[in-house]
Amino acid sequence: MEAYILDWLNLLLRWLHVITAIAWIGSSFYFVWLDNSLTRPDDPELLEKGVGGELWAVHGGGFYNPQKYLLAPKTLPQNLHWFFWESYSTWLSGFALFSVLYLFNAGTFLVDKHVLDMSATTAVFAALAYLAAGWLVYDAICRLFGDKPGGDRVVGVLVTLYVVAAVWVACHVFSGRAAFLMTGASLATVMSANVLFWIIPGQRKMVASMRAGQSPDPIHGKRGKQRSVHNTYFTLPVIFAMLSNHYSMTYSAGNNWLVLLLIMLAGVLIRQFFVLKHKGVIKWQYPAAAVVILAGVAAWIVPKSALQPAPPPSQQNAPAVSFAQVQHVIETRCIQCHAAKPTLMPVPGKGILLDSKDGVLQHAQQIYQQAVVQKAMPLGNMTNITDDERALLGKWFEAGAKGE
Repeated sequence: MEAYILDWLNLLLRWLHVITAIAWIGSSFYFVWLDNSLTRPDDPELLEKGVGGELWAVHGGGFYNPQKYLLAPKTLPQNLHWFFWESYSTWLSGFALFSVLYLFNAGTFLVDKHVLDMSATTAVFAALAYLAAGWLVYDAICRLFGDKPGGDRVVGVLVTLYVVAAVWVACHVFSGRAAFLMTGASLATVMSANVLFWIIPGQRKMVASMRAGQSPDPIHGKRGKQRSVHNTYFTLPVIFAMLSNHYSMTYSAGNNWLVLLLIMLAGVLIRQFFVLKHKGVIKWQYPAAAVVILAGVAAWIVPKSALQPAPPPSQQNAPAVSFAQVQHVIETRCIQCHAAKPTLMPVPGKGILLDSKDGVLQHAQQIYQQAVVQKAMPLGNMTNITDDERALLGKWFEAGAKGE
């Protein structure tokens, strides 16, 4: 029952997280597109009111005419919509999901003793410190250099260098799967903190000035715009990092920190293409470079087993693997997590039980996929399964996964 309840909690939190993330990313992408698609109005009345850009659009059978003021309208309407709940809800639901899946099972999901031998408690504090450090370093860079001449370029270079260092640290402290997720969570924390500490407070100060009959300070709009631009370039790398836990060939590869950096770079290049496209500038070299990078990474990390030639006939005719041999490997390497009463986890992993013959036969496909093809299991290879044992499981499955 505990495993069933946790599965439902996982499902509902993940669903909520995806819903709020779609709302946040959707509104973020829309406003970046809108800013880059505005044109200077021809109507003298609009110019007189202070409108610096407008756009005509048709959607759902209606016509829309959004307008952006150079600073602010002369009079502010009472009904003013704010965009912040999407950001806060995404971060809160994501942190709750991260807590349920990773922090409460730190010894299993955060720690890989082959990467760094640390206790579960140490891993939890390291994970929280990693999230906090990402925001503190990024914010310090923006505070120190963001308002200076050429600040955008300097901030961009320094933030890039920090991301490189942060990815390297994560992949040398946490398990590969957790390191990729932690990197995405760190950037997502920066994005949400930008909204919480800079974008919304700046907008509130501008509104308060106008309500008081004062001219708003344009620095608030400038800083908010700067942080918003950063957020849009973080988005695609964050999405990949969050999805990466389903694709072990990325986080389990050698030099996985470089794999993550290259894939995130491809995401930034793709985003840059769309940002420029919204301005009417088509630069195909950006997505082309992204495709080259992704193809290069895919070729680089291809599993050695996929490149090995077919075994000679003498080996093909070798004695078949018996179920007793398979069961020995399962009992030695797998049931610590996949049993009715696992010893390495509070509940069976994914609810999959391998402590009986029927369970092994029922989940033969998952065993082959996770332990042989992707080599994602055991997590962090905490039970020290060998390549020969993986090959044995593979030969058994390819021969029909028989129970004798």
